Amino acid sequence: MRTLIEMMAKSLVDRPDEVKVAEVEGEKTTVFELRVSQGDLGKVIGKQGKTARAMRTILGAAGTKIGKRCVLEILE
Repeated sequence: MRTLIEMMAKSLVDRPDEVKVAEVEGEKTTVFELRVSQGDLGKVIGKQGKTARAMRTILGAAGTKIGKRCVLEILE
């Protein structure tokens, strides 16, 4: 899951070396914290949040397959 988020984010940004994903595991929910450079934040979020929403949809579908709820947080 972590590599999936990293791959999606690195393909969107100008500085792929600054993409970092932290994973916080709970019993039924896993939170993935995505950090990108300040200049790339808009590219990851997209117009009206459409890119971020699409990433969350893909992550949710992949999480359903393994039986866990996955949440994506985009941090500054």
